[in-house]
Amino acid sequence: MFHQRPSSSHGGTPSKHLSWGCTIFLVLALTTAVSGLASSSHTSTVPKASMEAIVSAACKATFYQTACQSALLSSTNGAVPQTQADLFDLSVQFSLNQARSARAHVHDLRLLDHKTQIVRGTDDCMELLDDTLDQLTNVANRRKTLIEDPDDVQTWLSAALTNQATCLESIQTYQTGGQNGLMRPMAQNLTYSISNSLALHMSTRPSKEAQRTNTAGHHRRLLSDRFPGWVTAAERKLLEASVEEIGATAVVAKDGSGTHKTIGEALAMVVTLEGEGRTVIHVKAGTYDEGLKIPSSQKNVMLVGDGKGKTVIVGHKSYAGGSSTYDSATVGVMGDGFIARDITIENDAGPGKGQAVALRVGSDRSVVFRCSIIGYQDTLYTLSKRQFYRETDIYGTVDFIFGNSAVVFQSCNLNARKSSNNNFVTAQGREDPNQNTGISIHNCKITTEGSTTYLGRPWKKYSRTVIMQSYLDGSIPPSGWYPWSGSFALSTLFYGEYMNAGPGASTSGRVKWGGYQGELTASVAQEFTVGEFISGNAWLPSTGVSFDSGLIN
Repeated sequence: MFHQRPSSSHGGTPSKHLSWGCTIFLVLALTTAVSGLASSSHTSTVPKASMEAIVSAACKATFYQTACQSALLSSTNGAVPQTQADLFDLSVQFSLNQARSARAHVHDLRLLDHKTQIVRGTDDCMELLDDTLDQLTNVANRRKTLIEDPDDVQTWLSAALTNQATCLESIQTYQTGGQNGLMRPMAQNLTYSISNSLALHMSTRPSKEAQRTNTAGHHRRLLSDRFPGWVTAAERKLLEASVEEIGATAVVAKDGSGTHKTIGEALAMVVTLEGEGRTVIHVKAGTYDEGLKIPSSQKNVMLVGDGKGKTVIVGHKSYAGGSSTYDSATVGVMGDGFIARDITIENDAGPGKGQAVALRVGSDRSVVFRCSIIGYQDTLYTLSKRQFYRETDIYGTVDFIFGNSAVVFQSCNLNARKSSNNNFVTAQGREDPNQNTGISIHNCKITTEGSTTYLGRPWKKYSRTVIMQSYLDGSIPPSGWYPWSGSFALSTLFYGEYMNAGPGASTSGRVKWGGYQGELTASVAQEFTVGEFISGNAWLPSTGVSFDSGLIN
């Protein structure tokens, strides 16, 4: 038996969204009824009953209405927000204050952990809270930084929400020390607040159709470009240039011919460099036995190797060895703008060690190009935010691509290794229907070494995975997909396929779950392409990685 992640439900039945038209009408009606409220300021004083009515109406769009009402009422100090954005901003600020308080508390517990070993999981939660603060600060500062893209805001809030779930999973992994009983409700309360902020955002943001109309004619990329649009011209050159042409910031070589002998030393050096440009580290051929962490504060790092199988980074941590899934990663990346090229990343803990991550990525607008990622269970942890994988080989057995990012795999080889149990290619972890997350496998090859291999199973309640225009070999059973536990998530998940080929591609015998979409229409499939699902046209061109923006004709 392999260790299974705990199943999860959302907790409570979501209410129907109240339209913002009704909410604003109520705000205006109450404001008009109170004398002296005609003001140019963003807030005005109103009676307590009126404020409670306004807040109650707004919070009907959320999943945790009591928490929403409490947060907004405590934040207004008797002054009524005059716009949709004001209510949302109050909610985000409340979440941000909660995250700051949680980080301070975990910091103290972490000191206790290191001294006494009676509290576990604090390192994971500290890293995740640092990233949560980054994401919530991005949202809070969006007007100052002139960033009003609703996709960005949704991504940042989705990631902040995922971070809390991941912290809770690490706490559950260790289950030691009475202080963990304090961390759990803290993470859960922060989950409620961020989920409510996300719901308020989704109730006000323009529809996808309106966004397409507003951006028509912009950021278009030819299919032959091969890479999404958020890659700058300079970064495109980096991805396509030879190693000699790159001009690396640091060179790592085991024989001493570079600037450093280990990748960790190079990362420690470049973090001290001033400037916000891209840091390029050339890792020469060799096997580097080291665990790497690139924190949220270390952005725009690019690791360039000498080729798959030539430059190899290997680690050994596993669940059986005492690590959480999060901490088991050979390479763990949280800093935005991460790029890896021509490198093999491996966790060699072995097939009997449970969760053993080779690469964990929580980096927004990240690219993994021409790499090889090797492990068994939980090989690739696509933790959060927007990610793109191109011409990359991924090897594993159980849930070997999992997480809760918005990720597209394109022209990749997904290889299920021989196993004594069933294999599962994906285990997507979307917990909130407002998250813009999911796994999109486009124009890839899914092959196996003979073991029965299912396309995926629902790790969380709103799990979302699509496989499009890909080759599926004969080890994929007719049912295609596999349940997690009983009927959990079968009606709330979203699984679909589109124009796949190969002996395992027929959908005629597929599962009959309520959430299984069967063969998608072209218009629905288009929503999971690089251009739409990860807003790739806006950022991938800057990385220099080739991509197909839409479906392949």
